Amino acid sequence: MEKVKVWGDYALFTQPEAKVERVSYPCMTPSAARGVLEAIFWKPEFNWCIRKISVLKPIAFESIVRNEVGGMIAEGTVKGKTFSDYYVDDDRQQRHSLFLRNVVYTIEADIVLGDHTDAHIEKYRNMFRRRVTKGQCFNQPYLGTRECMASFSEVDERKDKPESIDLEIGSMLFDLKYPKLESKAKTAIPYFFQAELKKGTLEVPKHLYEVVR
Repeated sequence: MEKVKVWGDYALFTQPEAKVERVSYPCMTPSAARGVLEAIFWKPEFNWCIRKISVLKPIAFESIVRNEVGGMIAEGTVKGKTFSDYYVDDDRQQRHSLFLRNVVYTIEADIVLGDHTDAHIEKYRNMFRRRVTKGQCFNQPYLGTRECMASFSEVDERKDKPESIDLEIGSMLFDLKYPKLESKAKTAIPYFFQAELKKGTLEVPKHLYEVVR
């Protein structure tokens, strides 16, 4: 199992039912954790399966007002079928978002090789560990939204201990299942699970990956 420590000044893991006035889950979601790991190291030969997310600082929220746009550019405009001018200032809206503040997490995850992979799993484990040690990443990791940049490092087992937090989070987004090329489905299917922090650690049920993959 691979481990990495991530932290940042702010985080926003948006609850789906609060998409307009965004409200964060109280801790990182499995899909956000997977995004952080893939930003550090990813290959098409394997998938990341998140096992545990531990909260290393007390949970604290902060309300922030941000400028957002109220609509989307028409599909025809993007594809060049029609022409229309779009001015951001005419569509700007101020919206409140409830962020997490001063967050620190440890992520524990397994590398699961695909059926088409011939290389030994230790090859990818070693590559990931080297990248974490050197602070290398393919793109900047972020905590839920791109404004919330994340730093990362190796886990210090002596110092990086979870907070003693017991919290029933309730329904939390696990991940999205994307339709296969031959499928008639056009949109991704969201999957949820009953999340709970026990002594500062969120454990992700293994069986969920059998459903989504």
